[in-house]
Amino acid sequence: MLAVDALNEIGFWLERSSAPSFKVGAFRKAARLIAALSEEELAARVRDGRLTSMKGIGGRTSEVIRQAIAGNVPDYLADLRDRNLEPLADGGDLLPALRGDLHAHSEWSDGGSTIEQLVDGAAMLGREYLALTDHSPNLTIANGLSAERLAEQLDVVDRINAAGGPVVLLSGIEVDILESGELDQTPAMLDRLDIVVASVHSKLRADSATMTERMLGAIHTPRTNILGHCTGRLVQGSRGTRPPSTFDAEAVFAACAENDVAVEINSRPERQDPPDDLIALALDAGCLFSVDTDAHAPGQLDYLAYGAERAVRAGVPADRIITTWPVDRLREWARG
Repeated sequence: MLAVDALNEIGFWLERSSAPSFKVGAFRKAARLIAALSEEELAARVRDGRLTSMKGIGGRTSEVIRQAIAGNVPDYLADLRDRNLEPLADGGDLLPALRGDLHAHSEWSDGGSTIEQLVDGAAMLGREYLALTDHSPNLTIANGLSAERLAEQLDVVDRINAAGGPVVLLSGIEVDILESGELDQTPAMLDRLDIVVASVHSKLRADSATMTERMLGAIHTPRTNILGHCTGRLVQGSRGTRPPSTFDAEAVFAACAENDVAVEINSRPERQDPPDDLIALALDAGCLFSVDTDAHAPGQLDYLAYGAERAVRAGVPADRIITTWPVDRLREWARG
């Protein structure tokens, strides 16, 4: 339905520009509401004025719907397209070389969109693959997935891939690194996944020795593929700022290189993690890297430009960035 597509695309561009969540939510909600109607019923509601009587349809969204069902590109959508012609950052030749994204969250944990909407967003951006990496059970504040819920999600991933769209949806998880250094999911479930991103989300102010031991435990676990946002810092945004965790970076990155664990360059503008000096250390240690968005909404998948810009600035060679690899090579490496 053209009107549904227009509303969702508006949501995408607003997410890309980090618009307030209530503004994005208005268009996403309107899209869900009218998706339940037939095209004939929607047109009838527009004609007789009943459209605006629907709870969740306001003046701006109703105008978008009216223009879309008339066969026109809504003015608001056209304006957003014009304002989003340029990349968010200068990723140079690296940005178009990035084939996929290995860190994204859906509404199954703390994301704001369906899995299908994330896949549609990846397709819109020309991505070849996307890893679905919702949180693990220890992160209750983010509705982390139990083994049972993760197993259910794998069925959804299989169904989406069976439909044969342009984007390969990789099964995955952002698994908590527990204080013991163990991973917060059963080994049996981890073995079923394509990609495992391991991250610290708690006790971020622990002393350097404690944090180092914790991270090394996860890095030495064979199913760990990527070390996510390694310092946990926040440099801007609605959550305020947070200093980076302290750890023995030389030891951690040496272990990553030895165990074939990629260091994530997290593209979220509020994270910019790792800092530039740690990217340089990881580069010198011989690490692989994964430029990822950590997207919690489809439009945020375009944050990849921020990570690409930082990788270029740090002089990271493209072939050492696993998200430039074809999906078959990536899968073989991840299972290696």
